[in-house]
Amino acid sequence: MEAMTPTVFIIDDDTSFCRAVERLLRSFGYRAEAYTSPTEFMNRWRPEQPGCLVLDMRMPDLPGLEVQRRVTSTAIAMPVIFVSGSADVETCVGALRGGATDILLKPFSEEELLAAVDRALAKDAEQRREQDEAQTLRDWLASLTPRELEVFRLVAKGMLNKQIAVVLGTKEGTVKMHRGHVMRKLQLGSVAELVSLANRLGLDDPCPTLHARSGRFRVEAGSGPVAAMAEH
Repeated sequence: MEAMTPTVFIIDDDTSFCRAVERLLRSFGYRAEAYTSPTEFMNRWRPEQPGCLVLDMRMPDLPGLEVQRRVTSTAIAMPVIFVSGSADVETCVGALRGGATDILLKPFSEEELLAAVDRALAKDAEQRREQDEAQTLRDWLASLTPRELEVFRLVAKGMLNKQIAVVLGTKEGTVKMHRGHVMRKLQLGSVAELVSLANRLGLDDPCPTLHARSGRFRVEAGSGPVAAMAEH
C-alpha cells in the first residue's frame, strides 16, 4: 500500500484564521486541510491518515478537548497543537494531560507555528514507525508453532538445548531443529538478539506452560530468569 502523505488538519470556527493558516502551511510545502466545523472533520477523518491537528480550544458545536479525546483514543494518537485566543490554566492542563504537543496563544508567529507542526509531525511519524515495527514482530511471533514458541521462551531464559529437551520431553536434536526454525522465522542472528526480542515482546515473564518437572531438572518461574536446577 502506498504511504499516505502526512496532513496538517486545521480546525477553527474563525474562517479567516483557518484559511490563513492553511495557506501559510501550503506555502511552506505542507499538505493541509482546513475545517471550520469539528463535526465535519470528525465525519471525514480516517485514523490511518498520518499527520497532526491544529485545533482551536473553544468552538460552538464540539469543544476542542473533546475532539482531542476522540483523535487520541485510536490505535495511534494523532498529535494535537492547540491554538487559543484566551486559554485558562485548567483548560491548558487538560490539553497537556490529553497529550497535546503544543499550546499556542493567538497571535503567534509563523516560526512558532511551523516549529510546532514539525514537532507534531515528527511525533506522529515515530508513533507510526513503532506501531509498524510492533505489528511486524507480532506477525513473526504468530508464524511460530506452539512448540517453537516454547523453545523460544526457554532459550530466552538462558537454558541449553539439553535442558530444554528434558523440560519438553523430547530429544536434543529436535530442540536444535526447533531453535533453528525460530532463528530463521524471526530473522535473528544470535542468542543475544533472541533474548532482546523476547524482552521487547514481554516473553521474559513467567510462563505457566513451562512449570514442568521432568527427569533431573525442575523449571521454576520467578521474578528473574527461569532456573534449571538439578534434582537431588
